Amino acid sequence: MGSRKLEDRIEQLRQLRTHSAAAGTDTTLRKALTDRSNLIVAEAAKAASELHLSELIPDLLATFGRLFEEAVKSDPKCWGKTAIIKALAQLDYSESPPFLRGSQHIQMEPVYGGREDSAVQLRANSFLALVQCTDVTRFEVLRHLVNAMSDPADPVRIEAVRAMHQLGGDECVLLLRLKASVGDRRPLIIGHVFDALLSMERDQAVSLVAGYLRTDDEALRDEAALALGASRLPSGLKELIKTWKEIRSEEEGFSEILLRAISSSRLSESIDFLLDLLRTGTARQSAAAAEALKLHESSPEIQILIDHARRDRSQARH
Repeated sequence: MGSRKLEDRIEQLRQLRTHSAAAGTDTTLRKALTDRSNLIVAEAAKAASELHLSELIPDLLATFGRLFEEAVKSDPKCWGKTAIIKALAQLDYSESPPFLRGSQHIQMEPVYGGREDSAVQLRANSFLALVQCTDVTRFEVLRHLVNAMSDPADPVRIEAVRAMHQLGGDECVLLLRLKASVGDRRPLIIGHVFDALLSMERDQAVSLVAGYLRTDDEALRDEAALALGASRLPSGLKELIKTWKEIRSEEEGFSEILLRAISSSRLSESIDFLLDLLRTGTARQSAAAAEALKLHESSPEIQILIDHARRDRSQARH
């Protein structure tokens, strides 16, 4: 199939998503799901999902199974299988077999200099979808998510954290606390753990996350600061301001991260703190506070307060 013809067919399927399901749409998508091109299959799955065509679930399942046959040839890059898993999840499909199969799939494909696993997003989305399954016990879901926590691919570990957050409950809180304690080679993953714990435990998680503001791992302490700010918890803001006041003056980079986190909390106390710093701080502190307050550029009220603080500063210098 020529690339132009393929692009045209993909565009035709994409156009279906912009309309309510018209007569014959389900027939068109059923045919597309049997296509040899995994790109056509992926586009058909997306359309079925966006049009909420639950009647196509049997066709999605049949195609999903087919794409495991000579997988590298039938579905390079796992585009078809991944799109189908996303569609099944969005159509509220609640039986576990396709998600379990997707969560275990590794598909090594040749790339320049070696081979690469192309099934990362498939596994990630499959693990997340397990949370909505009704034919497996909570324990079984947790067992799979614990395994996902050690997957070598970052997106899989991130979705495992998100899945535990969605699943909720004391067991997930404890497992996420354990993950924070054990750590990860990528601080970004622990940042997601911090976000989940602060959402689930609220004030109870603040002391745990705030403890990482003193770590020697710069990337990890940045993640802790940003998570505390994003939580919008007054107790988290208190820890951020306290840390900003305590750190050494030479830690300019971390100081700016803390101010950005303070700003992101969007609490009135955080705005007052930054405005006061803009008004009375050193030249460097004032500039850093102004930079942090750029998060509120869309707020006319805060922009007026910023202008007043700048005017007060200017008048004080003269």
